[in-house]
Amino acid sequence: MSSGRSTVFLTLFAAFCAGLAALLASAWEATSHTTPLASETLALDSQATVAWAPQDIVLSAQCPPGFENTGAEGCKLRNFYQFYDSLQDRGVGGTQTALPAHRDGFSPEEIDLGRYLFFDPALSGDGSHSCASCHHPALGFSDGRDRSIGVAGHPVKRSSPTLWNVAFLDQLFWDVRAGSLEEQAEGPLYSPEEMGNTREHLLATLNGNETYRRLFRQAFPQGELDEISLGQVYRALAAFQTSLISLNSRYDRYAHGYHAALNQQEIEGMNVFRSFVARCAECHTPPLFTNQQVAVIGAPEPEGLPLDIGAEATWGAAKMKGGFKVPTLRNIEKTAPYMHSGRFATLRETVEFYTKGRGHAVPEGVDMHIHWHIWEPKLTDAELDRLVDFLMTLTDETFSPPIPGVVPSGLAPIGVSPLHNNAPATADRATATEGAAS
Repeated sequence: MSSGRSTVFLTLFAAFCAGLAALLASAWEATSHTTPLASETLALDSQATVAWAPQDIVLSAQCPPGFENTGAEGCKLRNFYQFYDSLQDRGVGGTQTALPAHRDGFSPEEIDLGRYLFFDPALSGDGSHSCASCHHPALGFSDGRDRSIGVAGHPVKRSSPTLWNVAFLDQLFWDVRAGSLEEQAEGPLYSPEEMGNTREHLLATLNGNETYRRLFRQAFPQGELDEISLGQVYRALAAFQTSLISLNSRYDRYAHGYHAALNQQEIEGMNVFRSFVARCAECHTPPLFTNQQVAVIGAPEPEGLPLDIGAEATWGAAKMKGGFKVPTLRNIEKTAPYMHSGRFATLRETVEFYTKGRGHAVPEGVDMHIHWHIWEPKLTDAELDRLVDFLMTLTDETFSPPIPGVVPSGLAPIGVSPLHNNAPATADRATATEGAAS
């Protein structure tokens, strides 16, 4: 195919994908077994099941939007980036480059079970917090706070990172102390500061709930035991999180050939981002917008807080003092405030930090090995503004999953919600429309 015809094809295909993505998301939401509010009318197809009570919940047999049900191999992710080659020899910040390896292949039932677990406060020790209390769909699967608040009622050490595209990550937590989503789940579940549960209490809660026992049997029909196991819990949570895919932003449509997707200011910002002056793309490498490495950049801590040594504690290496995982920039406009401790309230403040001078915020007397990409680009105010314009084009929540209106425990879905300032008595009660709004 000639280059001209290829360009036309890519342009038309990108526009088609945008429309198809929206259609698929709407269809999956309509068949995801949520409870509609009294004032809401859902267009359900003939196979849809509406769950009005926990005992009515039936797991979906459909893969989420963006996934193909391959039968024995489960739900397989499909996206246009799979048509491209690897990042090698393509330069920094190239558009039509491949994504890194990812996890998929879970069954539709495993994914949907993970969704119910994710939004169920029964996973916390006191039944107050769910995973979504700190990773809310309406807040970019973060919580809008500088540092998250768990069952202990006070801020924890770090901010809540987004869960979008975690299927591609091989290192989890800001300090990269977990190598899988299953391993990562144990951190917040059993932390007395976060969800405050224990393994014994979690298993007793789930095994004591007949709805959960039925749903686990549906998701794991080949299970060796009739009782729910921790391995099954972790796998279901991982299955759901790997379905959180965001690859249909305006930037993506531009990358696939539809150049009208970005305006002139946004293209100028992309050029700054990719330049060897700003060097943003060397760490936030497209199309995932992270190189999945740890970087020591010398970001300041909130006023009055001690230095967080980050990955130094994970690896026992002094050169990693103050080192944290390079976060993805996907849906970055939704996840303020920024940095590991939420030090910066806006994207403008955040990008300005990088142009103020190498190591300018490192506390006096602290020996920190600043990453070699961090230097003094001396970007102008206009260039910083254009950078922010470009970052806003990375937003895509097309495939945001619907929040269940009812969860198997019978508790209010989500529990304590970051949308309500974490007031102890406030919960998202049967808010089936939140999934659509986000």
